[in-house]
Amino acid sequence: MVKGKNNTSGVGLVEVYDLSQAVLAKLANISTRAFVSTGNDIVIAGFILGNHNGNDKIILRGIGPSLTAFGVPSALADPTLELRDSNGAVLAANNDWQDNPAQAAELIAAGLAPTNPLESGIVATLPPASYTALLAGLNNGTGIGLIEVYDRGAP
Repeated sequence: MVKGKNNTSGVGLVEVYDLSQAVLAKLANISTRAFVSTGNDIVIAGFILGNHNGNDKIILRGIGPSLTAFGVPSALADPTLELRDSNGAVLAANNDWQDNPAQAAELIAAGLAPTNPLESGIVATLPPASYTALLAGLNNGTGIGLIEVYDRGAP
């Protein structure tokens, strides 16, 4: 958890590194819950797939409405999600996770289908590189959102 000293607010950064290359380790999931604003103040999650020879299947989720069941006030009503490469090119985008039947089937099969139809989900098979996931609100909506990145391993 990252908080400002004396309840101040601002932009924070959390980083996780695997410092021992001698020990086989894998970070399978990372998530961030934050206030999603508009413009440059959307939620951005960077991740790197590296140190292996093949592609990895990843799942991204943008969660908002279902957070209210956990007592989160002012949840993001309709999250949108984008996956971008290291050059900023959009590789995939999703508004409602069931919009793409093939992606929806993969989310269900993985047991990671969002519980609300307005939430977002992307399934992608990616080579080792740096990526960015962007969580925003449809039509400049704002609120508390959760962005999740799951590394499902080799396809």
